[in-house]
Amino acid sequence: MTDYTALAEQYLQVWNEGDAARRRELAGDLFAATCVFTDPLASVQGPDGIEAVIAQGQQQFAGHHLRLAGPVDGHHDQLRFTWELVSDGNEQAPPVVVGFDVLVAGPDGKIARVLGFLDRAPAM
Repeated sequence: MTDYTALAEQYLQVWNEGDAARRRELAGDLFAATCVFTDPLASVQGPDGIEAVIAQGQQQFAGHHLRLAGPVDGHHDQLRFTWELVSDGNEQAPPVVVGFDVLVAGPDGKIARVLGFLDRAPAM
């Protein structure tokens, strides 16, 4: 049985890891080799592709991190949750970006699919 909250927290940990080598290691442990990540801004495959999207996001939003913005809901090895991108120095400020992700775990427990949605984002 999948611990959905723990999986969502691991996912956000990868997004928040600032050290590139450590982030690649975490991504390799969490995402299946054939994992497909799709959101409004990117569609990539595999841990390396996902890590590249994360690195780009970290560069664009330096000084910010992701956090859960509510409970994690899951069933049948799929989960959904809302996240917020908040300032490292002022978590009480309104989030810069709010999104909603759906993760699907494969038989090995690694993430096999990510479907991301942006609920609120600055003009790109």
